[in-house]
Amino acid sequence: MGSWGTLGPALLSLAGVALGAGGTIVGQYLVSRASNRQLEVQESAAHRAELKGVVLKFLGVASRLEKAALARPDGGGTVDDAALDRLVDDLWLAQAEVDLAAGSEPLRGAAFRYASRLTGAARGEVTDSAALRGPQARFMDAAYDDMWPGRRRATGDPAAPL
Repeated sequence: MGSWGTLGPALLSLAGVALGAGGTIVGQYLVSRASNRQLEVQESAAHRAELKGVVLKFLGVASRLEKAALARPDGGGTVDDAALDRLVDDLWLAQAEVDLAAGSEPLRGAAFRYASRLTGAARGEVTDSAALRGPQARFMDAAYDDMWPGRRRATGDPAAPL
């Protein structure tokens, strides 16, 4: 009985230390995992905010270019041509910003194709705004997918009841 009297408390102390160390390791793992997830969420939100800004800038320039290109007189003119040239330059700079901020290749490609089609409109190659809607829609879909990967975009009638 004498040996159990001295050995028992030592074994119980050792088991307590092992349980404490195991609990500490598990706790640190859980905290690390939560911190990593929080960092991912913050980085994703920062990417969305940056991308939203450059996409809105690109769309603003695209809208101005489309209006100017499709509203110009058929005879053209030096003032309109100079203004269109500036808008085309602004569009390609905005497209480069999208290219730099994009997290996916589909968005880069869609922005390039939409900018190319708008440049064609500025040159008089496209005379109907309907020809621009396809590239514009593909650009918007790619931007949505880049901002919210894996999330389905709502489709259908926006006036329909939920």
